[in-house]
Amino acid sequence: MLVATLIAANATSLSGDNMAALTEDDYIHAAHALAAKGLMVKNHEWIDKGKALDICIDGESDSGQGAMQSRIAGALSSFTDRCDIAVQYVAHREKSLFLSDMDSTMIGQECIDELADYAGVRDEITAITKRAMRGELDFAASLRERVAKLANLDEALVAECLHQRVTPNAGAKTLLATLRANNVHCLLVSGGFHHFADHIGADLGFHGVHANRLDVKGGKLTGGLIPPLFGAQSKADILMQIAAAKNIDYSNSLAVGDGANDLPMLDLAGLSIGYHAKPVVNEAVDFPLRHNDLSAILYALGIPSSEWQVIS
Repeated sequence: MLVATLIAANATSLSGDNMAALTEDDYIHAAHALAAKGLMVKNHEWIDKGKALDICIDGESDSGQGAMQSRIAGALSSFTDRCDIAVQYVAHREKSLFLSDMDSTMIGQECIDELADYAGVRDEITAITKRAMRGELDFAASLRERVAKLANLDEALVAECLHQRVTPNAGAKTLLATLRANNVHCLLVSGGFHHFADHIGADLGFHGVHANRLDVKGGKLTGGLIPPLFGAQSKADILMQIAAAKNIDYSNSLAVGDGANDLPMLDLAGLSIGYHAKPVVNEAVDFPLRHNDLSAILYALGIPSSEWQVIS
């Protein structure tokens, strides 16, 4: 059995403005669209009336290849302009492990681009960042190239950048507080830097943080990183290591990211989520989150807003 969760655009907005509310007619339309693709709808249930709807669909496990999820997502494609849609197996819906990217996922900024502004090389570094996140450049090589351009920047400006420019994305605190209340182990895994990630991780409520370390000497960035470099495969490795240590099956994990360097991690996770992500990510994940904030992930887990630990 699979469940497709339809979440109305802006359903998680605190004001509720411009919410494209779902109706019973929408369910009927969805059921017909699924049936037209040979998919059998078993039942439906509102998580939050007008905001989030579960549609249960008959289907057997496909050994993780995603064929059934793709069929269902394709059948429901007419809803994607006004809904976020998560498709997953009901048996694996309850999660125990959560991994998240930081830059442009948990926070609204790319920290290295903000630091580049202080160093006077923002345009140059931002162009490289965009290409790396689209998967057009090797992440590790592009990161070293960008960090090298920050050589001689005062370390004090890194702290200033953190406190003046870096802000959590909407729904991040509510998501983390609610996951923790449901006994989910939460890790922040970033190709960015501990100078930022340690503070963000503690502020949002992550249990642990993994990131890169900027090399600093004499109060200035050297333009290098302290090895080992924490890159795309490192994120997947952390998922494997923690899952093994805590005896958690990969199917009981979820992960969220926005860029190509998140793909190895997302590929392993039981529920993979692209948060306002690059096309290469949205094409690969179970849950492209385009219209709502991060708290919509809780709807994908079947948690109604009455059970959220709301933190603005």
